[in-house]
Amino acid sequence: MKRCEMKIRLSLVHLITLGSILAAAASAQVDLPKAQIVTLNLDPQEVTILHLRRGFVSSVRLPDAVSSVVLGDPAAFKAEHSEAEPQLVFFKATSAKPSETNALITTKSGHEVSLSLVSEGSSTRGGPVDYVLTYGRPRSFLIAPTQSTLLVSATNGISPGDTPATNVADKVDNKERKLVGQGVDDPHWEGKRLRVAIGRTEEKGEAMTVAFAVLNASGRTIELLPPQIQLAGTAKKHAKAITAEPVAVKDYQMTARRLAPGEKADGVVTFDRPAFKESRDRLLLQVAQAEEVDRPVLAKIAFVAPAKGGTQ
Repeated sequence: MKRCEMKIRLSLVHLITLGSILAAAASAQVDLPKAQIVTLNLDPQEVTILHLRRGFVSSVRLPDAVSSVVLGDPAAFKAEHSEAEPQLVFFKATSAKPSETNALITTKSGHEVSLSLVSEGSSTRGGPVDYVLTYGRPRSFLIAPTQSTLLVSATNGISPGDTPATNVADKVDNKERKLVGQGVDDPHWEGKRLRVAIGRTEEKGEAMTVAFAVLNASGRTIELLPPQIQLAGTAKKHAKAITAEPVAVKDYQMTARRLAPGEKADGVVTFDRPAFKESRDRLLLQVAQAEEVDRPVLAKIAFVAPAKGGTQ
């Protein structure tokens, strides 16, 4: 009888242990995230939400080689990019707590991708995780021929015998050729190693087009990021607090984005000017190099262009 009771007890222990293992396995399967593979068309005017989770890696594939990646909160997220895979960026959530931040990816062709990174941390909930996010090329990099515009979203190289006027003017009409070809005659440079000067400014309806020049005054080769526009000022209650609101860039053109020491590039940028501003606010052109995105050069733009166009 005792042997029989012992066998029964051992069998019960084995059954309980097996049941616990099966329950844990079932629980683990329930807690697995919902894997997602997403494909989108590249649209610089949209922000894409990228679902992350600690312990998983998500890859973002761009249609062009990546120039720079900037994270809003590098303490909670990690971004990795290798020249061996120039079109891929890998994102990881490193914080055990639920976290959110943003990320900006810039490609070498001048396109910008804005991401909103969302992580549930170490949560056991089986929420979605974007394993792969692939961006396809926009339907067209060119503005439709029926529209009047100075620009295309691309960077044109210059051969040693060319000037910015001959390189860019082939793609614009006679009126626009004057603005692009003139460049900046008497530049008032802002910045030290990276210098920026504002040239002629013209308005057509709500669109404002500004010519500018960039000079590499450093001793090394640099790569420029696409120009940006911002409306900046000081807070009313705190005189030392600076506020900045980005202004969407419709398009831009630069004769070069990779500059050797002493080289200069000319460009134009088009944007819809804000309808109004406060007296303390300034309209600024922001230019930065890829490896020092946190140290841009800011150049003031006249809020109202001269009646017939001209330098500021």
